Parts: sequence; C-alpha cells; structure tokens
Amino acid sequence: MDLSKICKRALAAFLVTALCLGGLARAEDEDYARWYFSPGIGFYITEGDEPVEDGFVLNFRLGYDYNEWWSIEGGLLFAPKLDEQIQPTGETCIDKTTPGAMYGDTWMATVFVDALFHFTRWERLDPYLSGGLGLVLYEEDVLDHGKENMCFVFRAGGGVMYHFNDQWAVRGDARLLLTTDNLEFNTVADVGIVWTWGAAVPPDILATDGPIDSDGDGLSDEHERRIGTDPYNRDTDGDGLTDGQEVLIYKTDPLNPDSDFDLLTDGQEVLVYKTDPLNRDTDGGGVYDGHEVLEDKTNPLDPRDDLMMFELKINFDYDKAVIKPMYFADLDKIVKVLQRHPEATALIEGHADRLRTSKAGYNRRLSERRAEAVRKYIANKGVAAKRMRAVGYGFDRPKVAHNLTTGTPENRRVEVYIQGIDRASVLETLK
Repeated sequence: MDLSKICKRALAAFLVTALCLGGLARAEDEDYARWYFSPGIGFYITEGDEPVEDGFVLNFRLGYDYNEWWSIEGGLLFAPKLDEQIQPTGETCIDKTTPGAMYGDTWMATVFVDALFHFTRWERLDPYLSGGLGLVLYEEDVLDHGKENMCFVFRAGGGVMYHFNDQWAVRGDARLLLTTDNLEFNTVADVGIVWTWGAAVPPDILATDGPIDSDGDGLSDEHERRIGTDPYNRDTDGDGLTDGQEVLIYKTDPLNPDSDFDLLTDGQEVLVYKTDPLNRDTDGGGVYDGHEVLEDKTNPLDPRDDLMMFELKINFDYDKAVIKPMYFADLDKIVKVLQRHPEATALIEGHADRLRTSKAGYNRRLSERRAEAVRKYIANKGVAAKRMRAVGYGFDRPKVAHNLTTGTPENRRVEVYIQGIDRASVLETLK
C-alpha cells in the first residue's frame, strides 16, 4: 500500500479526532480572543545516521484556542542550512553515485499540524501535551540514499507557556519526530513568543460598585467609549497626559497630542514648558510656543524675546508661485523693516493646507517655491539675499485641524520671522 496515502488519511483522522475531543470538553461558547501567532527559534537534533547533521531552525505557528482544553496549531519549521552527515567510517550517508544526491548542505522545511491539550490554559503557567503530523521537504534528494526529498513525520511532545497577560506570552517546546522514510526518531526543541490578537490587556481591577475604569485614568470605560478613547490605555494619544487629565483638568483633546497646533505636545506644555496647551502663543508675544522652543530658542513665557513675525495670506494660483500685485503692500512693510535694520535676518516659511488626495512631498516643494518667491521679491527691493532663508513645510505645521474635504484656508500662508531687532523699534518703523 502507498505509504503517502496512509499518512494523508492519518492526518485527516487526527484532525477530526482532535476536534471531536475538543467538542466533548467544551462546556459553553465563551467570548474571548482565540487566534494567536507564535514565532520561535530552536535546534534540530538527528538520531545519528540521518543524511544531515543537527542545526538551527526557525518555527512559525498559527494557533486557534478551540476551548480551554484544546488548541490547534498549524506551522512551518524551517532550517536554512543543514550540513551533510559524515559516518564514523568517513563515508557519507548518501550514495554519491545517485543523480541528484546532496553534496555539502541543504535546507529543510516542515509543514505541520499539532493538537495541544492544556492542563491550566487560563493560568499564568500553562503546560500542555502535543501530538500531530507533518510533511518534511528537503532541498535535495537526500532521503533513502538520494532518491527522495520528501516524507511524512509523526510529532509528539509537549511544552509550557508563561502568560504575562491576555495578549503576550513566552513558550518552550520539545517534539519527538518519527520520520516515515526510515522510521528513525529526531528531536526539535525551540523557544518563542506568543501574541494573541484581539485580546484586551486591562490591568488588575478591584471590585467596586461604581463604574469600571480599567486603565485607571479617571474616566469610566463607558465614558471613554463615548468619546473614542481607549479604555485600556491611560494615554490614548501618547502626549504624556492621561485621558482623564485631558478631559477633566486641562480640557484638551485626548485624541490629539497637540490640541493647539503649536508643535508641542499637550504633555510637554503642561509638564515641561508650563505653557497653555490650549493657547498657541501663551505669552502673547506674536510667535507660537513651539516655534519659540524649537526654532527660535526663546522663552515661550516671556513676550519680550519673541521674534517679529509677519503672517502673509497670499493667495497663489493653483500650482503657481507668482505673487500677485495686490500683496505687494504687505511685502513692502517687511522690506521697510529689513532696510532700516541691516543687522536683522529673516526666516521665510511656506505652509499649505491638506486635502484627502494631497501628497506630502509635492506640497513641501510647492510651499518652498512660494517662500522663495517672497525672498526674491524682498531681495529685488535691495535687501541682501544672504540675510534671508526660505523653507517650505507643506501641510506639516497647520494652525488648525485640516479639513480633508473642503480645504483649510487658515493653513495656507507664508510666515516671515525677523531676528536681531527690538520689537518696539520695529513697531516704530512701521508707523
């Protein structure tokens, strides 16, 4: 009788039996995350007279928890390189006169299905027994003295998982492998991690008569579901403030790490710089907090050291960087300041708004072209070009949230920051 047919039938019978046993053990249809993925690394040990030597293997498993007793795992065991085995007599285990025989090394892959029987599936320490079938494939014809490169294997063994929480665990496994080509026993041992997707990871919750607050951020789970935050994550937007602090204390947006769009996260403003996370320009000096901290190196709590900032609402034609005459008067004010203060320098920033189809790279280049057009206009009025620098930020630094459907005119702008002069003298210049 064909041995491969026997193995295929045995594999089908094994799967049916495992599912039936799992059905008998299953008491009710519980609602929990069932699928998990488990990569690992291990070592493959041959009995001694195999055609290949021992070697390292990679293990990839996809598992399904049928119930609290049974799990089914499908997987791939892959050995990238196994050296040719040499007998004590100095001869190889392969008939080298056979066409297709291996010389040197080969890779090996095993596709397998295992059933796991757990003793304490929902405990932190989770030991189990395992049995299954697999199909072994070698790169070269190394089996039966160079005539075959594929065989079936029976798998039996066990392992243990250690669960850190519902989502993450580590595991160690060992399997005894009985191959059908020569009925010899090999062994594989490996360690790996386990990730269960869809599993919530709430902290330990004390019994209470009040609303449940799984992450302890001061907002009930129901409140968080209503406003869209994660009830199992204390800081949904990752800005350094808990969701409860944002909603109950600072009135900031727990889904936006930068509520006032000043380039500083809400946590940085409250905890580090002591600025107002709901006010772009805390000191009212004319420059928003993030620009003071990140670009100017000035104090966002002191208006006296703010640079002089001009915001230009220049409406360019589509995909153009040509300044229309109606904006010359606004630009001439900047020219006047720079001409009367030759010690001053200027940073010219171009900004764009964003639509759903907008491309980041294209908008950065376009905004830089428009900032450069402003620089050239001022230079043509007699201000040395080297005193000015143009840069384009595209839609990366909005003043308000982008409306991806209709666009946001507030975010289409050119900002000119003048450094090296006293603000009071500038105001006098502009009179």
